[in-house]
Amino acid sequence: MGIGTDRKSIETALSESVILTQVDKVIGWGRKYSFFLYPFITACCGMEFMSVAGPRYDIDRFGAALPRFSPRQADLLIVVGTISHKQAPILTKVYNQMTEPKWVFAYGACVVSGGMYDNYSTVQGIDTILPVDIYVPGCPPRPEMVFEGLMKLQDVVQQERAAKWPRGEAPYKKRSLEKP
Repeated sequence: MGIGTDRKSIETALSESVILTQVDKVIGWGRKYSFFLYPFITACCGMEFMSVAGPRYDIDRFGAALPRFSPRQADLLIVVGTISHKQAPILTKVYNQMTEPKWVFAYGACVVSGGMYDNYSTVQGIDTILPVDIYVPGCPPRPEMVFEGLMKLQDVVQQERAAKWPRGEAPYKKRSLEKP
């Protein structure tokens, strides 16, 4: 394993260790069942999202029951509904204030691709302003689709290594309406 080599950093050398591998698995398991979500709800998909938290579907089974309305206490940003270019800086600010590690969940066709709003004022997919981890399409998406997306996000979180974080700020640049 040779920690003394100049080519490998200490983190790379220690990441091959059994101890760190086991610690990463324990941390991943803990994060998998303890999402602190921040709902960023702007449009009609919000009603369907509210039904997901109700007793019929019970999002608590996935460890994402209590929404946090402060980005500094959240690690899962669920973006629901149409995002306009006026809202994009606000959404980016919320993302940048979230704690590390953080994940983004795009909920609905308008968030994923702009939906039926193909115009100058609507963001055509939030992946142009934020790094998105899970996409759940649909207008509106069924609760079962949301749960499948949460289960896929749980798998992603459990497999992540601690060396991947921090992600840093979102690379959002204000859009200019002037032609170059």
